[in-house]
Amino acid sequence: MKNIITIIAATAVSMQMYAQNVDEGVKMYQYERYETAKNILSSFADKDQVANYYYGLSLIELGELDAAQNVFNKSDNYYNQAGKARILYIKNKPEEAQKLLEEITDKAKRREWEKLKVAADAITYTKGGNIGLAISWYLTAIERNDKDADLQIALGDAYFRLVEGGGNAMVSYEKAEEIGTNNSLALSRIGRLWYVAQQYDDALVAYNKAKEADPLNPLPYRDLANAYQAAGNYENALLNIEEYLAKSDQSVDNKITYANLLYEAKKYDLAQNKMEELIAEGHERPYMYRIIAYTAFELDDVQKAQENMALFFQKAKQEELINNDYIYAAKINATLAKELKDANANIEDSEDETFLENNAKIADYTKEIDANLAKIALEKDAQKAPIYRELGVFFKDVQDYNRAAHYYKKIVDLENYEAQVLDYYYWGFWNFYAQNLEEALEAFEVMEREFPDEGSALYWQARVKAAQYPEAKEDVAVIAYQKWIDFENENYTHSDTELMTAYQYITFYHYNNDNKEKALKYASKIKEIETDNAFAQQIIDYFNQ
Repeated sequence: MKNIITIIAATAVSMQMYAQNVDEGVKMYQYERYETAKNILSSFADKDQVANYYYGLSLIELGELDAAQNVFNKSDNYYNQAGKARILYIKNKPEEAQKLLEEITDKAKRREWEKLKVAADAITYTKGGNIGLAISWYLTAIERNDKDADLQIALGDAYFRLVEGGGNAMVSYEKAEEIGTNNSLALSRIGRLWYVAQQYDDALVAYNKAKEADPLNPLPYRDLANAYQAAGNYENALLNIEEYLAKSDQSVDNKITYANLLYEAKKYDLAQNKMEELIAEGHERPYMYRIIAYTAFELDDVQKAQENMALFFQKAKQEELINNDYIYAAKINATLAKELKDANANIEDSEDETFLENNAKIADYTKEIDANLAKIALEKDAQKAPIYRELGVFFKDVQDYNRAAHYYKKIVDLENYEAQVLDYYYWGFWNFYAQNLEEALEAFEVMEREFPDEGSALYWQARVKAAQYPEAKEDVAVIAYQKWIDFENENYTHSDTELMTAYQYITFYHYNNDNKEKALKYASKIKEIETDNAFAQQIIDYFNQ
């Protein structure tokens, strides 16, 4: 009798451990730890239809569709049918998939809610099905069993896919939390809803509760990283993505996300190393060359940036390209062109072979710059302004003042965007440096009209006119300088440097026109600013001889 009791007890313990292991595998699947779920559930798949089902789903998520198909082909129970339907949806065969699912639901007896759930799940967690039909199946299942937290979470996920489904999704997630058997997952979903609604404080609260409910759940760490990333808080984003990686299966996608965050946090060397490490491990993806190119450029390794950008364009599909790719490509080519221009500046002979070769390369780079910039596609004016401003600053840095001015002019010309005073200023300023004096003058005149309290518009109009009349024999610039000198505004101050420029030109003009009184007057003003100014002293000495 004792032996029988011992055997029964051992069997009970074994069954309990078996159930726990299957439940653990399912939880790992729900936590998106698909490799771990696969490893746990593979041992039980031949004995348990639930284990077999989630084992197959894990294979789907890992991209092993043929292996998943073999798992679901083992028998025709409703779990396997639902799994086959998911594969059909993935293969873009929605009619065949729905037929399989309707066979499951049509056979569901009065109390069989699980069949309705797995059929609805196939629609909710793949693409191509009728989400409204899935919701109706969930609601019927809940009528039969309103105490299953996973069922409520799945209903919430279905509502979440609807444009106006956030409110109903929240109700379902909160009901799942009340049931209390899978709180970490439910709270993660609540956090996601708050995050999408841009209620970031509430999202953070929910994510932190999800971490407390189950420290093994990696999802709230990932979602926190995404939230901090969106807010531009890259340090906290990195802290959470590192926690996520420690608790997740560290898939290639997760590592790419980590490398991307390293790039956005300006940890360029680390981001580059991570991508090169993944390529060396045999996980090459086109995106990796993008980040290597970006980071190499930021680390001033322009040759490496050019090589990897070329590899990225070669390997990536057209639909994978983004505006930033064209912007970086333009920056890389512009930097290479500047390096050659600087080299040519040190070659005196314009017929020198190296000089001519450099010029030919500069022409090629210039064509590439124009081609790259032409591919930037922006829809909303509010999106255009910061990118145009970024390009304006960059082209200023590489001393391409024509392009710098061009992009500030594009900001000013946006119809649905209120340009800043500095946008007008730089439109004129870089045209001035590019010797496009007519357009520079136009820019500062427009700036004066748009910002009448900004005295610098008057000053730079005078500077442009002085550049147009460098011999100072006509009074065009003198009148402009005097208008600026007379300008008064409590928020504007005439700097000594600017006054010095104005007084010197006006003095020179009166010297040219042999007006002793005014020449000496403005020479004296110069010496008030700089007592030992040589130019002013020469003027004074000349008229006092």
